[in-house]
Order: sequence, then structure tokens, then C-alpha cells
Amino acid sequence: MNNPDLTRAPETPLPLPDPLYLRRSGTSLLIDFRTGEPALLHFGADLGPALPDLSLLGDPVPHSALDIPVTLGLIPQASSGWRGRPGLRGHRNGLAFSARLRVSAVERSSGTDCSAVITQADPTAGVTVRTEVRINDGGLLQLRHRLDNNGTDPYGVEELAAVLPVGRAATEILDLTGRWCRESHPQRMPLGQGTWVRSGRHGRTGHDASLLLAAGTPGFGNRHGQVWAVHLGWSGNHESFVDAAPDGRTVIGASELLGSGEITLAANTGYETPWLFAAYSAEGLDGISDAFYAWFRQRPHHPGAESGKARPVVLNVWEAVYFDHRMPVLLELAESAARLGVERYVLDDGWFRGRRHDGAGLGDWYVDEDLWPEGLSPLIDAVTGHGMEFGLWVEPEMVNEDSDLARAHPGWIAGPAPRPSSDGGPAGRLPERWRHQQVLDLVNPEAWQYIFDRLDALLRENNIAYLKWDQNRDLGEMGHAGRPSVHDQTRAVYRLLDELRKAHPGVEIESCSSGGARVDLGILERTDRIWGSDCNDALERQTIQRWTGIVVPPELVGSHIGPTRSHTTARTHDLSFRAITAMFGHFGLEWDVRHLDDSERTELAAAIALFKEYRSLLHTGRMVRADESDPALRLHGVVSHDGGEALFALVSVATSFAEVPGRIAVPGLLPDAVYRVEAVYPAPDDRRAFLQAVPPAWLAAGVEATGRFLAGSGLPMPVLNPEHGLLLTARRVTAAGPTPAGGRAVRSS
Repeated sequence: MNNPDLTRAPETPLPLPDPLYLRRSGTSLLIDFRTGEPALLHFGADLGPALPDLSLLGDPVPHSALDIPVTLGLIPQASSGWRGRPGLRGHRNGLAFSARLRVSAVERSSGTDCSAVITQADPTAGVTVRTEVRINDGGLLQLRHRLDNNGTDPYGVEELAAVLPVGRAATEILDLTGRWCRESHPQRMPLGQGTWVRSGRHGRTGHDASLLLAAGTPGFGNRHGQVWAVHLGWSGNHESFVDAAPDGRTVIGASELLGSGEITLAANTGYETPWLFAAYSAEGLDGISDAFYAWFRQRPHHPGAESGKARPVVLNVWEAVYFDHRMPVLLELAESAARLGVERYVLDDGWFRGRRHDGAGLGDWYVDEDLWPEGLSPLIDAVTGHGMEFGLWVEPEMVNEDSDLARAHPGWIAGPAPRPSSDGGPAGRLPERWRHQQVLDLVNPEAWQYIFDRLDALLRENNIAYLKWDQNRDLGEMGHAGRPSVHDQTRAVYRLLDELRKAHPGVEIESCSSGGARVDLGILERTDRIWGSDCNDALERQTIQRWTGIVVPPELVGSHIGPTRSHTTARTHDLSFRAITAMFGHFGLEWDVRHLDDSERTELAAAIALFKEYRSLLHTGRMVRADESDPALRLHGVVSHDGGEALFALVSVATSFAEVPGRIAVPGLLPDAVYRVEAVYPAPDDRRAFLQAVPPAWLAAGVEATGRFLAGSGLPMPVLNPEHGLLLTARRVTAAGPTPAGGRAVRSS
């Protein structure tokens, strides 16, 4: 047997670029160029300031394999021997199907910036790929590609994926799934050899979309274990995957999921992928949240970043009135909301022409003259007169066939065939209806301009501070002029939002999509919050908000107190449980608050005041989730970045096997500081919340302990009834000195 030549002749001009080593906030990325392509050597923990001689660290060559070590490239390629999922799939009418990309340039950042641009080219295939990569302050990595067609004939792009390596210690996969009113539920499985793929073919992000795909060490949890996680910032079709190759290497990544022939590049044109966001944590999923939250809150357009304005308490009237829009009722709701402390009033579906139910009117974005003979101004004036902002519901991307718009412009309805047909024959087939509606083809410039003009007019003619922007159906057969167009439709929606924000920079926009069917960083670059779910059931919301909050900080997740009896599940919950659940988000109400009894009104006003007291902490602090041993109990909270104060919720989601919960750890506080922990809501003697003959002694008056004690030993918690919660505060008293033999902490001055 001949010894193989382990030296691959480089295909780029010498000297080859030095290794690219980006490191920031505990995260690092290492890329080597010795083979002529960007080899992904490491993504994860910071490796320190000095690197060894990488030429000595090449992989061995096994029997019955390529005669050279296989490179895992920034874009994995069969031309380099990669046998897993390829990073690029494309062709020229069936030819040039296997690219051999090699580095032609590396542009490195200077100063404190931690970024680079890597350019690769294959002159034979006639393509160039330019990759941007950066690590943000906080450790969140961003990566995207742009492919350009340098040839003279068209190049069809089938997939261009962004991938990163996962450490070999990872043995488990965790992602999220769900459905309408049950979004963001976790599922976990072992990581085996092969490819795990999650495909989203909804034309929107999807109720079952995995907001996060993570791989980690055995049993990784909220506060422990190594985790590698990715999210694709895209609101259309997409795939996320973990690819474990036979040689032992694993990559995690995502890509836009393109339709047949959807992206065909003419000469000298290009295709740009969505951003891949990736995070590494050595301290479990809470560390992943830290990285995403830091990125969100550093954005100059993050809500309140420039204005300093707090997130207003919201009343949405949907579950109070539905389509029954009567001025006396709406005015009475406004007065009741203002007395409770509400700061934003949102008029939901039913205000525009022909809209008495959900089967008609979509697309006719004119105030209904029969319902509103004087327009919206009387209601808006009453709302603003009470000191509240006024918000309005719209669904600009959809159209009912029973609408003036559809009758006037049938060709503006998207579908698998042109409408009407170009030869004057019968119109092309429409997709099946979903919630009695079709998709408006915003790729059509005339349709796009109509929607922009109508929304622009509404905002110019009325004192509207907020749009609840809904999108209530999948785009299963999304087509423009007979060709698949999910990509172009998504870009058109982005452009619509971008242009409206330019024209009306003071207006906030919520992304709602039948609840949580469009939650991603692509839409959140253009909106100010998302509606996590159409379900206001507090028990369901505990899971939905907990896992949505892995990526999205609470100030961006709408969370409302619904009626006592949930409209979507028929469950009944006490106000304290509903309020505690709603506090850990962008707090609001979706309830007919006109008919509260005196005790409900008093308690609700107190809960709103309590939220306002802790609003700044909730919307700026670090999210902390305990690793509970009892699945019936959950403890989560928010800790200020200086460790000075925290707000925690202990929640009972089911009956427990144990008679008493025992000592529950309260994590995330400074270990050597002394904290005073107190129960603030509900009252310790509330018999609805607690099922106990004698409560823990500390519950009535509070207790002082170090952060180390609270995290290590915990506190004996009261026995909560199922589907109830307890809100706890922890305030730093002083730094902790040495603990004497008697066990009492000594305070230092």
C-alpha cells in the first residue's frame, strides 16, 4: 500500500491567509485556510489569546477513504470529500452541479469590531460566494452568504446553507414544535449518526417552527451543560438541521427552503441568504438566552432604546367584543381600562368595510362608514383623552374573495397559476381557502403599492400609535405569475414594513400570525413585539412563554391576562395565576373589564401597579430558569445585571408526587451577597393559592440569606395548589462577610 500524500496543493495564490480567529464575550470561531478553502475548526468556548501551530493538527486519513484529510468547509462541499449535507446545491441547466470553491480574499475587521468577510470563487462553475461573519458583544454569532452568478447563462440555486461545527461532547438535540394555541413546546432526542432535519413549508415561520435548534452535552439544562444553538432569521420557508457525519464531525445549521426553480440567477445577479444566528454556552440554555438578549437590547431601534419609554400596559378588545363594534361599549371599555392603569388601547378586527365576520372584507382597508359615520376619531379622541395610546388591528397580506378588492383585482390573489389567465381563458386555480381567506400577491407592484397607500393613509389621517399586524394563514401554494414566490413575498412584506416605518417612525408594530406562527429574528428586525400565542390560558402560556423566551426577551413577547374562563381552552384560573404569568412579558389585558366585581377590580389594579413597579427590571434583566427536579414545579425569574434585585415566579403546573415541595433553589444571584427574599403576590393567607395547614415561617415576613445559600440549599416553599403561582422578590441587603460557626451571616458595613 502506498503512503498517501497528505499535502493538498493549494488552489489560491500563495501566501495563503493566516487563520481567522474571532473571539468575544466567551465565544470564539476558528477558520483555517491552509487547504485553500475556509476550514471550520472550532465554534464554541473561547480558546484563549494564543493558538498552537495548526499545521501539526491535521486529521489522519483512514483506510477506504479519500487520500487526503476531508475539509469541513464554511460551505461543505463534495469536491472536498464532505459526505454530509452539502452547503451549496445549484446548477446550470443540469451542469456545473458540484462547485469547488476556494478562497480568493479575506477581509478582517480592525479595532474592537469582531468580524470578517471571506470570499470564495469557482471560476469553472462561474460562481462567487461572499460570507459575512461577526461575533457581537454578548457572544451571539451572525453568518450569511451572498452567491453571485459570474457566468453568462442562468444559475439555479437550490440551497445555500449556513453551518457551524458542534463539539464532539454534544450527544443530544433539543428543538421546539407546536400548533395553534400551543406553540414553542420542547422535544429532546439523542444525537445519532445521520441528519436530523426540521422543514418549515408554511410560507411563514409556522406554529410548529423550531425557534431554536440546539445540540448539547448529556442532560444539558437551563443552568448546566454545554450547548450549541442556531436560529435562522427568516419569515418564509426554511430548514434547520444537525448533520452528524460518519467521520465523527457534526455541524448545525439552517437555510432558506427554496421552491422548484424559485431562485434562478441571471448573469451578474446574486442571492443573499438570511442571517444565521448562533450561540454557545457552557452554562446551559440560560447562557444561550444571555447571548440573544444582549443582541436584541443593543439594537439602536430596540423599543425604548432611544426614547427611554417603558413598554405600555395594553388592553386589546378582541376577547371583550369580537366583531361587535358598538361605540358605547368601546367607550365604556376605554374608561374602565384607564381607571385600572392601562396605557394603550387596541381596537382589533372588525372596524373596516364589510367586516362583520371573518369571511368578508379583508383587503378593503377603509373605515366602515356604517359603523363609524364620523370615522375612528371619536373613539381615538376618547382613548387619548384618558391618557392612553390608540392601536389598530390590520391584516395587510391577506384578502377575502368576498371583498371589493378581490372583485376589482382578481389577478392580485396569489396562487399556483396566473389569475386571470393570460390567454383570456378561465382564471387559474386558487389555493384552498384558510380561514376564508387567500394571500394577496405583494410581489405584484400594484398590489404592494395599494396596501402601502392604504396603511399610510390610515396612519396619516388618524392618531394611531400602534399597529397589531396579523397574518392568519399558511402560504402553501404561494405563486406569482405561475412561479413559486415565497421568497419574493417574504421580501415584499419586509419592504412594506420597512417603508411604513420610515414614513411613520413613531408607530410601533406588533407581529401577530394566528398567534405565534411568525416568530423569528427576520420579522423582529422590523417589528416591536410578537404575539406569542392566541391562547391566553395561563397554564398553556407558562410553557409557551418559557420557551419563546429562550430567544426573545420578555419586553418583545405580548402576554395578556385573559378572562377567568379561557376562550380557547375553557379552563378557569384565579386572577393571581393569570397575572403572574402575564407579568413576564409585555404585559396587557384581553378581557371585558367593564363587568369586574369590586374585589377583581381592586386586585387587577394592584397587579397592574405591581407590574409597573418591576417593569424596568423585567425588561432589562437577565432571565434565570431553575433546573427543577419536580416536573410539577417551575421557578423562573429576572435578575438585574448588577445583581441588586430580582423577581421570581414559583409556579405549580400540576399536582406533585411529593406532599411538600421541599427546598427549591433560587439561582442567579451574587453568591457572596446577602439578599432579603419576600413573597409579594398573592398574600400568604390566600386560601385559593395554597394548600397547607401551616406555611413555611419565612413566607409571612421574609428571610435573609446569601445568593450562594439560595442557589445551593434553597428555601422551603409553600404548598401551592395546582395551576397557581407565587411571586417572590430578592433584594440585595449588603455584601456577605465570613459566616461564623453559629451559621448567622455577618454583615459588613
